[in-house]
Amino acid sequence: MGLGAVPGRQAAFREGLEQAVWIHLMAGRVPQGVDRAAVKGEMEMVFLENLRHAAGVLAQENLVGLLEPINTRITDPRYFLDTPRQAAAILQKVGRPNLQLQMDIFHWQIMDGNMTGNIREFLPIVGHVQVAQVPGRGEPSSPGELNFPYLFQLLEDEGYKGFVG
Repeated sequence: MGLGAVPGRQAAFREGLEQAVWIHLMAGRVPQGVDRAAVKGEMEMVFLENLRHAAGVLAQENLVGLLEPINTRITDPRYFLDTPRQAAAILQKVGRPNLQLQMDIFHWQIMDGNMTGNIREFLPIVGHVQVAQVPGRGEPSSPGELNFPYLFQLLEDEGYKGFVG
C-alpha cells in the first residue's frame, strides 16, 4: 500500500486496495490445560456463530473473510483450526460466499501432506494462497520438502486466478 501518493501509480494503488479487503479471521486457541476433544464442539459452535456474524458485517462492506488452518504440530499446538478439512467443514456449515479458505501451503504440508489432492479438493473455496518452504518457513526457492514449480503449475492448471503471497 505504499503507492498512495506516487504519481502515475493510481491503478496499482487501486489494485492493491482491492486485495486489501480480504480479512483473515483467526479461530483462536484451545484454552491451556484443557483437552481439545472436550471443548471441540463448544468451540466450533462459538466459531460458527461468530463467523455468521462476521460474514454479515463483512458483506455490508463487500469484504471477504479468510479462514486459515494453522498447524498444531510445530507452530501452535493449541490453535483450534488446524486442517483444511476442518476449515472446509466449518465454511460449509456457515454457508456464506464471502467467507473463504486461506491456503497456507506451509501449514497444509505439515498437517496433511497430500498437497496435490488437497489443492484439487479445496481450491474451489480458496480465496488466497500463501507459500513458504517446509521446514523452516523459508522462501519457495529455499531447500525443503516442497516442489514449488510443480505446485504453482498445479494451481494454474486447476484454474486458480488469485494472488499468491
